[in-house]
Amino acid sequence: MDKQMIISEVSEAVSACIREQGFELVDIIHRYEGKDLFLRILVDRPQGGITMEECAVLNTQIGLILDEKDILQRRYILEVSSPGLDRPLKSKADFMRCLNRSARFFLKEPVEGKIEIAGKLINVSEEDMIEVRTKDKDICIPLEKINKAKQIIEDI
Repeated sequence: MDKQMIISEVSEAVSACIREQGFELVDIIHRYEGKDLFLRILVDRPQGGITMEECAVLNTQIGLILDEKDILQRRYILEVSSPGLDRPLKSKADFMRCLNRSARFFLKEPVEGKIEIAGKLINVSEEDMIEVRTKDKDICIPLEKINKAKQIIEDI
């Protein structure tokens, strides 16, 4: 089974458990570090903020689900954690949550001649267009052209 299929099956297996606890699945990272397989599951509250204790409880619950379903079919190290302040922005809801904040966008293909754009997120349209105010001008980026995006953490 390839990496993307594993991530998809893990997501399907654990999403209900995560939602039932009042959290949302942010990302799943499947990575080998040396000989060890790490499965990192990033979770958060829809409005942000999860404690270490809550991550520990979810880690136990998710571990039981994954062991029962035997998706990985090998020994693995499970880590359930917060995505942190610089969490990746993936869904429309993620972008909505970051309105009026600064973010950096890495694009699959150039938009207005740029492959990387940084600026203040000022609008998320119903048509899945992300509007960003850069130093020079406002730029609209189609959601499907975003490869990766992260909030820029400014002084707290």
